[in-house]
Amino acid sequence: MTHARNAAVALVVLLLVVAGAWSSWNTAQHVLLPKGREHGTLVVTGCNEEMCSGRYVSDDPASPHHTLRIAHSVAARKGETLPVVVKPGTDEAVRTGWGGGLHAWLPLGGALVLAAPLVGGGMRMVRTAWALAGAGAAVLVGAFFAL
Repeated sequence: MTHARNAAVALVVLLLVVAGAWSSWNTAQHVLLPKGREHGTLVVTGCNEEMCSGRYVSDDPASPHHTLRIAHSVAARKGETLPVVVKPGTDEAVRTGWGGGLHAWLPLGGALVLAAPLVGGGMRMVRTAWALAGAGAAVLVGAFFAL
């Protein structure tokens, strides 16, 4: 019975962590692998509840983009200048640097925090649970302070 419980809990933990990593990778790939992508700065000119937009100044003078959109959660306020990388084929930007990188990994950090009680309580692996919770909390707190 113990092995069945451990296997079931391990499967749920694996599902949580893989889902968090999968969700994070959609944005994190642009921050972690920026080579070959368009870089520049975005000056935020206006925001709504979900997105902010602004004037884009590319590092490459032949850039086809002049205005871009960015998620409201990473654009601090109107007038702020942010280093960004452009998602290929879109008019959407992703913030680079520590703030953008940690923000991109927020879903994984949350998944690690959610998985920790399952590992500690369901699998009786208390030290591993504390390590998962610490790693997840470090990503969440780091993103809070970096942004």
